Order: sequence, then structure tokens, then C-alpha cells
Amino acid sequence: KKVTIYSTPTCHFCQLAKEFFDEKGVEYTNHDVSVDMEKRKEMIEKSGQMGVPVIYVDEEMAVGFDKDKLSAMLGI
Repeated sequence: KKVTIYSTPTCHFCQLAKEFFDEKGVEYTNHDVSVDMEKRKEMIEKSGQMGVPVIYVDEEMAVGFDKDKLSAMLGI
């Protein structure tokens, strides 16, 4: 599965999500929207969200860090 997270370095829930992925051995692409304006614009256009984290597993979106939802989306 393709996992993408839009995050900021100061976001507690972003850190929790990345730690969760690391613990489960899930590879992911991280976009730091605090410095990457193009990815910030992409995140807002795709999700309608201004807050982070915005996480995509393939084409399915999750906003915030919900361990149960992410586990279901990842099939783990």
C-alpha cells in the first residue's frame, strides 16, 4: 500500500502517526507542509483540510491520528 502523510514537525499527532508507522514497519512518504508550500496547497486541495496530519493509504484519507482506523486501512 502507498502511504503518504502531510505533517508538520511541531504536530504531536503527526509524530504519533509516524511512530506508529515505524513500529509497524510501514513505509511512508512524509511531506512537511510547514516548509513545502506546494505540498501544503496539494493537501488542502485534495482533502479540504488545513490541519495536520492528513494521511492517505492508497486513495483512502484519514484526518488526525486514529490508530484503529489506520490499522484497518492498512490491513494490520
